[in-house]
Amino acid sequence: MTSMKYSFLFIIIPFLVSCTSCSKPSASDLVETPIVPIITIDPITPISDTDALDLVQKDAIKYFWEYAETNSKLARERYHCDDPGNDANIVTTGGSGFGLMSIIVGVERGFVPRAEAVARLTTALTFLENADRFHGAWSHWINGTTGHVIPFGTKDNGGDLVETSFLCQGLLTVREYFQNGTTSEQTLATKADLLWKGVEWDWYTKGENALYWHWSPNYGWDMNLKIEGYNECLITYVLGMSSPTHPITAACYNQGWARNGAIVSSGTSYNLPKVFNYNGTNTVGPLFWAHYSYLGLDPRGLSDQYANYWTLTQNHAKICLNYCVANPIGWTGYSDKCWGLTASYSRDSNGATGYSAHQPNNDRGVISPTAALSSFPYTPIESMKFLKYLYQEHRARYVGVAGPYDAFSPHYNWKTPRYLAIDQGTIAPMIENYRTGLCWNLFMQAPEVKVGLQALGFSSTQHGF
Repeated sequence: MTSMKYSFLFIIIPFLVSCTSCSKPSASDLVETPIVPIITIDPITPISDTDALDLVQKDAIKYFWEYAETNSKLARERYHCDDPGNDANIVTTGGSGFGLMSIIVGVERGFVPRAEAVARLTTALTFLENADRFHGAWSHWINGTTGHVIPFGTKDNGGDLVETSFLCQGLLTVREYFQNGTTSEQTLATKADLLWKGVEWDWYTKGENALYWHWSPNYGWDMNLKIEGYNECLITYVLGMSSPTHPITAACYNQGWARNGAIVSSGTSYNLPKVFNYNGTNTVGPLFWAHYSYLGLDPRGLSDQYANYWTLTQNHAKICLNYCVANPIGWTGYSDKCWGLTASYSRDSNGATGYSAHQPNNDRGVISPTAALSSFPYTPIESMKFLKYLYQEHRARYVGVAGPYDAFSPHYNWKTPRYLAIDQGTIAPMIENYRTGLCWNLFMQAPEVKVGLQALGFSSTQHGF
């Protein structure tokens, strides 16, 4: 039977007026202008759960395989289908760490040839050896041609410890995956090991019991951004404590990250304990906070004096899900199969493409596919519903050359045919963690990670310590 598409024209009664706050609309706000969206519905072709998971993992890995920065073979900051040359040589450090882990998933699943992956990763790590470093830390952005820093801001032209920690999470995973392989694989593992050990975590304390995000050779500590919880940065303290060469102290974690216990929350949302106080909000933050630190750090059975981390991460995802299902603002399309709020490209009030950290207190009617897809370990049923919403019902509209587009809005009949490394990069590893625990097991088997976690007071029933 010839496949067909049906276009339905829905007329929205023109009693809708402009909203007064695009950043934090309330349930009483009305949308901006009368809208007459044309919704294209793909024919629903059944797809099995396994095939759907394979498809989205394979697609997301393409971002780091087919659309990598051409010289360094690391991750481009962004790829715009409508402007492929945009920022073509900007390498993102954190996104590259996610890309290393995505490629390992690709090798394990047979999506990319192992020998080619080893050669490409060797090129990438050789580039990192020669790129600018600032007391061991890399900058947020790197010029993929020269290896020199590209300033993320005027004073943000030096080391970025958080981005570096996301990269090191990937380096340790690479080391653990290839360390017992062929000669070339062992050489690659050694490169990863030396790169990770070269980071001066203790320098970034400024001599205090806390870690700081940035240091610049020109501006020193002027940015003065202390890394405090709770947000996406737990992995930074874990790796700082795990470093065999430049470790921090447990006091840094307890006083800096945990704020002497003030990180702990007794609050609830949708009848679920929040566990922690999320920075900048009285509810929960964007869902990438439940992803970035946990591509390698396994929250299953993980606990310390402050939290059970499986409860923390699972509840974070469930609260975002429940918020989208409740849909207090009344956006068209939100449901238990179309949900997910996180930082991504966004729709500005004038219809242009911008960027926003979507979360319950900053809901713009925009769905970011990475939010639900990277939450598979926490919400497997609802994440699968969203995956099939994309690949069965709306594949032609919302899925492109490297997987689901970064953001879309059914309410505004809007999408952006663009990708960001930090969004595509969590999809394949987190889905693989749901399927087999691959990245979790590799990272957690690193001897220094276990030592570091135990020194911070963590225990893991999943990994036997």
